[in-house]
Amino acid sequence: MSLSHAIMTALLEEELTGYELAKRFDVSLGFFWGASHQQIYLELKQLSKNELISGEDIDQLGKPNKRIYALTELGREKLDAWVLSETKVKPGKDELLVKLYNLGYSGKGHILDQLISRRKEREARLALYRKIESRQYMEPKKLPLKKKGIYLALLAGILQTETSIQWCDASIDLLSD
Repeated sequence: MSLSHAIMTALLEEELTGYELAKRFDVSLGFFWGASHQQIYLELKQLSKNELISGEDIDQLGKPNKRIYALTELGREKLDAWVLSETKVKPGKDELLVKLYNLGYSGKGHILDQLISRRKEREARLALYRKIESRQYMEPKKLPLKKKGIYLALLAGILQTETSIQWCDASIDLLSD
């Protein structure tokens, strides 16, 4: 997957400005495919150049003009081809796991602090996921199919985050002696 696929996915249901896309990444797709606002804007230019999305400038009184992006037919075809292609799972990168290999050489205090910090971050993320779930996905079986897909991604995030918290707890317990 590339950032372009995530952006085109965000444009499936509605036209969005670059700012709206960036915000969408902050509270939705970005949970599963991270990108900075700068990366999103650069990718929008490339997608426009390749005619996978179109952009329309909208005049605004008293404000700078804005550009609204939409998925083109070619973009939809490319996105469909990607969706129907084989899904590849890429291994994650986690500095903390590599640092654990140094346990015993560099002491445990800093690692323990990082585990506690990670647990707090995961708790906050889980709270956000649960808030989204309670506001939008109370009855998943009654959702339209396109919303079930979003819910399933959210559910994966919830379960992975719960597992991460359990791992943090076990790690903290093992190293706290």
